[in-house]
Parts: sequence; structure tokens; C-alpha cells
Amino acid sequence: MSVLRIEPHAHIDFGASAVDHLPEAVDQVGHRRAFVVTDQGMRATGILGKVLALLDSAGIETACYEGVQPNPTTRTIDDGAAEARRFGAAAVVAVGGGSALDAAKGIAIVAANSGVARDFDYTAEPPFPGLPIVAVPTTAGTGAETNGFGVIEDVAGRCKVYIGHASVRPRFAILDPELTVGLPAPATAATGMDALVHGIESLASKGANPVSVGYATQAIRLVSSSLATAVSDGSDLEARARMIMGSHLAGLALSLSGLGLVHGIAHSVTNHTGAVHGLALTAVLDRVMRRSADIATNPYRLVAQAMGLATSADPEHDAAGAIRAVRDLAEDVKARLPLRELGVDAGMVPSIARGALGDIVSVNHPREFGGHEVEAILTAAL
Repeated sequence: MSVLRIEPHAHIDFGASAVDHLPEAVDQVGHRRAFVVTDQGMRATGILGKVLALLDSAGIETACYEGVQPNPTTRTIDDGAAEARRFGAAAVVAVGGGSALDAAKGIAIVAANSGVARDFDYTAEPPFPGLPIVAVPTTAGTGAETNGFGVIEDVAGRCKVYIGHASVRPRFAILDPELTVGLPAPATAATGMDALVHGIESLASKGANPVSVGYATQAIRLVSSSLATAVSDGSDLEARARMIMGSHLAGLALSLSGLGLVHGIAHSVTNHTGAVHGLALTAVLDRVMRRSADIATNPYRLVAQAMGLATSADPEHDAAGAIRAVRDLAEDVKARLPLRELGVDAGMVPSIARGALGDIVSVNHPREFGGHEVEAILTAAL
């Protein structure tokens, strides 16, 4: 039996108004200065203003980089790191969705070292550890506050790369459901499906282990039971709280187990079209599950149990029920769209399939797929 080593994860503050503890979090990571990394729309929501006011009232000197776009690029990282270097030693406070949190990790590692983003593949050991990160997620989907790598678009290579290091795994995560209340229904649905896919793919991953299974199962239970409510009534704080905790647990799961082909396909679709990540995932999710059920019967049966479905003595029947339930939930929250609506055309299919199979996450998928099989999934989803 091999030894399973689990590294301690971040300190978590979870609950309504948890963001009020932000100054304390900055103190706890050893700084009285904060370099805030966020996306281009966060100021308009009022959340950025609240964050800056909290830091200012505590006497914490701040600078702010607001240049993160929905699919952050290596250029984003390099620009943000240059500003962080000019500001000097500080905690990095990442505020926003997965894109902002992922970009913050890249900025934190590049700013602490010489070089550019492409030098810091997550498998490389940097000369110096990255700046410490406090994560303040404002969506419930990516679970990016749980790990030390970011999915970044390499503008030169036209592909997704994984930039980061264990030193930029956020040391403090503030999970405040009130910060997600203003998220519109379509974004709530897309990010929520992302969290659900994290749980499902983690359960079925070749790297699954008892700890990741525990996290993933609870994540699926929380997300599947709360997503429709959060979409239909965005002010339901209980549903929002269950979603943000489910997202966090799914992030912990995937950090231990890895993901699979659904994410490989979605990354490739986004590279080709700029599509919303959660929608790209959902477009192919049930189709990939259906073609994987012969190998992933038992994990998919766990999905059925976590979703509260009545199970039987027949694992294959239960797995099929889970696939139907996942599809039905996606359609209920209007997140299962044809790939054509995400900008994919038939001519892109071979290239997207190659990109999906070449993505590092796809190696964890429980079943091996050939290029023609992935093309068939994409064609069916058009």
C-alpha cells in the first residue's frame, strides 16, 4: 500500500460578512501592505470598493491591479507582476472569480522572481517562493482558492498552461456567500456547473483517493441540491452559502485527484472560441460520462447517491441515472447549450479534439479516448 500524504490547506473564514476579517487575514500572512488583484468588472459591483475600504480603515497600504480578463493570459500575468514589483513586498489579495484568483497566483510567483510567466510552469521549482496570497472568491465554481496553480492562456503557444507553485497556494481563504449574491443567474449557473463537474471528475479520476472522494461527494451533494435555487433566487443566502462551500470542497478534491477529459475538452474549446468555461464543460459533460460509464460505473453510482437519487442493486442502472440527473440539472439552469452557440463550428472539431487530448488534465480520465471518439462527442454537441 502506498503512502498518501495530504498537505494542510488554507485557513478558512466561512459565513456571511466573513470579508470583514480581511485585514486580520493580511496580518496573519505577515504583511501590512496589500497588492489587490481583481478583474475589470469588480469595481462596478461595489465589492472592490468594500475591500479597499476595509484595508484602508485598518491602516493597510494598498495598490490595485484591475487588468484581469475572463481568460487571463501570460501577458496579464507579466503586466500585473511588473506593477506588483514596483509596489514592493506585500500580501497579494485576490478578489473575484476563478480568473482573478488564477491570475493572482501567477502574479505572486512572477513578482517574487525575475523572468516572465512562461518561465513558471507549475512543475518547475522557482528560485524564490511567491508572495503570500489571501483569496476572496466572489463566485461559487472554480475552487481556485484551494490550490497553487492557475490555468492561463499562453498567447504565444495558443494553449492553456498551468502556472504556479505550492508557495502561492492561498494561505487564507475568505468564503463569504454575501459576495456572491449579486452574481447574475447565467453566471451562477455556469460557475455552479463548473463546481459540479469538479466533483464528478474528481470522483472518477485515476488519481481519486479516500480523502478526495470524501471532499467530492460532499461537494456534489451541496451543489446539486442548491444550484437551481441559487439560479432562480440569487438572494437566497443559504443556497449561496451551500454553493460556495460546495465549490471549495470540490476544489480541495480536484487538487488531490486531478480532473479528466471534460476539462480537457473545455479548455480546448475556450482556446478556440473564448467560450465561458462552465458552459464549455456542460456542453459535453453528460456525453463524456455516457461514453465512460463502462469504466466509471462505481464513481458515477456515487454521484447518484450524492445527488439523492434512489439507488438499486444494479450499479449500471444507478450510473445511468446519475448521467440523466446531471443532464437534467444542467438543462434546468439553462447551462447546457449547443457548442455552436459557444462559437464552435464543424471545421474546428479536429483541432479541438487534438487540444483536448493533449491537455494534461485528460490523462487522469478513467477511460482512454481516441481522437475520433472525441470528435464524435464534439460533433454530437454542436
